[in-house]
Amino acid sequence: MAHLQVVESPLQPQRPAYTQLTTHFDAPSQIAWGYMHASPRPCFTPTLLGELLAWGQDMTASHADPARAAVKYFVLASSVPDTFSLGGDLDLFMRHIAARDREALLRYAMACIDCSYAVHTALGLAGVTSIALVQGQALGGGFESALAANVLVAERGARMGLPEILFNLFPGMGAMTFLGRRVGHHMAERIIRSGKLYLAEELHDMGVVDVLAEPGEGEAAVHDAIRREEKSRNGILALRAAREISQPVSYVELVHITEIWVDAALRLEARDLRMMERLVSRQTSRAGVDGRAASEALGV
Repeated sequence: MAHLQVVESPLQPQRPAYTQLTTHFDAPSQIAWGYMHASPRPCFTPTLLGELLAWGQDMTASHADPARAAVKYFVLASSVPDTFSLGGDLDLFMRHIAARDREALLRYAMACIDCSYAVHTALGLAGVTSIALVQGQALGGGFESALAANVLVAERGARMGLPEILFNLFPGMGAMTFLGRRVGHHMAERIIRSGKLYLAEELHDMGVVDVLAEPGEGEAAVHDAIRREEKSRNGILALRAAREISQPVSYVELVHITEIWVDAALRLEARDLRMMERLVSRQTSRAGVDGRAASEALGV
């Protein structure tokens, strides 16, 4: 499947190209696209997290500069075949856990939260909508980041889930908060405790996925969703603002939950770390090319 390529745009003024993120700005439609391609595994490496935050800062700057075209929509996607994101950097987790380095583990987790919160709040910019496009697998933190978006678009056959419970942990970077808003906190906890991967079709029926696209037509579905929003944009933005009042997402809440996650991670035992290591090994050997590798590694 062809993806958008890096082009000169107001989003990257006089700066080197990102190494794990490809960006494109469609100025006429005011749509910014960001395609993740982390290395050596398609997960949230510290480099990718830094580039995502820098991209957000560039988009924010476009609103402050009248000489630049402002972003109206931004889309988080992936250029890795069959994989949106395999989630957190498990190899990094294991190294920090082995070193008993709580500060480093918390620093990584906070960077994840900063990215997800920026996506959820659409960078704190009025009149901007964030969209996640899932093509392939979104596991753990990958699923959490997609859940953070204002609109979640997924292709049929894409698989999403939170497998952390299978290595005796829980998803601590927003799953309870963002999934709970979509399906209720009781159902969110059931999904987390199951460790199961769900098809996009199932999640659409549950109300987790907003737009279901045919395979290979995710980008077209994003454009269709934007055209629909444009027809009722004033009402939709007002409704979204009202929801933030009735069901607010608190940054402080996200921080407190991730602190629980950090302490729980530091309590993992050898057998738990062996399961995590097994997943890292499979992710590395397949380099994320086959999106089924992660679920096979966990036996789900």
